[in-house]
Amino acid sequence: MAVLGVIADDFTGATDIAGMLVKGGMRTIQTIGVPAAGAIPDDVDAVVVALKTRSIPAANAIAQSLEALAALQAAGCQRFFFKYCSTFDSTDAGNIGPVGDALLDALKAGQAIYCPAFPENGRTIFFGHLFVGSVLLSDSHMRHHPLTPMTDASLVRVLARQTPHKVGLVALKQVQSGSAGLRSALDALAADSVRHVVVDAVADTDLGIIGEAVGDDLLITGGSGVALGLPAAFRRRGLLAHKANADSLPKVAGAAAVLAGSCSAATLGQIAAFTGPHLHLDTDAICRGEPVGEKALAWAKDKLGNGPILLSASDKPESVKALQTKYGIEASSQAIETTMAALAKGLVAAGVGRLVVAGGETSGAVVGALDVTALRIGPEIDPGVPWTASVGARPLLLALKSGNFGAVDFFTKAFRLA
Repeated sequence: MAVLGVIADDFTGATDIAGMLVKGGMRTIQTIGVPAAGAIPDDVDAVVVALKTRSIPAANAIAQSLEALAALQAAGCQRFFFKYCSTFDSTDAGNIGPVGDALLDALKAGQAIYCPAFPENGRTIFFGHLFVGSVLLSDSHMRHHPLTPMTDASLVRVLARQTPHKVGLVALKQVQSGSAGLRSALDALAADSVRHVVVDAVADTDLGIIGEAVGDDLLITGGSGVALGLPAAFRRRGLLAHKANADSLPKVAGAAAVLAGSCSAATLGQIAAFTGPHLHLDTDAICRGEPVGEKALAWAKDKLGNGPILLSASDKPESVKALQTKYGIEASSQAIETTMAALAKGLVAAGVGRLVVAGGETSGAVVGALDVTALRIGPEIDPGVPWTASVGARPLLLALKSGNFGAVDFFTKAFRLA
């Protein structure tokens, strides 16, 4: 029976934390949307529910998150985790604070930590300020994100604008005093009715301390980095036995392809570094309703079987903004996602058995088009991005990559490991 139930606000974020749990020896399954009753296998230690709630109205995000919580409780989960992006992607309207409040209310819990730190991927928190590499979040590329522009690096201030409840901070010095000291600091804040606590972390050792300190908490929130310390914390509490080969996946044959929809700097660099056949899709033509996807699929079929191919709809932020201004944010995004989903379906029908998808929105569209309802989590390609295998009669290997993650050679490296 599963120990941990995770509610993730997008698809790649779900895969990210699932991979972290597998690294810690927890057999993990990721479901696409809320799982049906009886759909969770008995041999898993963690269940990650992938939602698409990051940028939708807060009321809808709350409703879907509570539905996921109920399903995880019915599956027997004892601890719960709300996973969001390591760059705290949100607006003053939410959805991190509102969903956190709703989950705390449903669990009748008094407090939750907020820690999106992931040092291995350059996400650190110091005095409550989130850094991306060596710069503040507000000075990073996230300042110009088309949906969730992050113009304030203070997570305490960002979160305080999203919730009516008190928001506090546990600074790095207190974290590094050890798990007992951190637990005391959290309890002192709880006694002062501080419901939401941002916790500093700049290294993996800090995440281990945090994991131990919150191992008894009903609800934890953060990026996938916080999950680094949870498996060991659960084992120390007798909730979990270590599983060998937690990341084993079935062997899957077939051609290899990449679909890139993210416009992040990391994905744009990975596209530039790719040396195989590459077709960049005309996104303006897609929005005009032209059959771009059909032509792209015909191009791809001629290239399959001779190494990985890449089809991308990614572009620089200024080009994306111009497209959104011309056609509307929702309409342009929907048109591109629909095209990428149709391409995924066509590629698999043409013999693709190993597929890398770059971008959370693109990944969500792809798994929906392929009718994937659950994924077994396998070995890590780069920090935060594992290979997965679809659960069903015909397994498909999928790597669902957050736009910001992965080294510059990610696409090539992924297929070497598949």
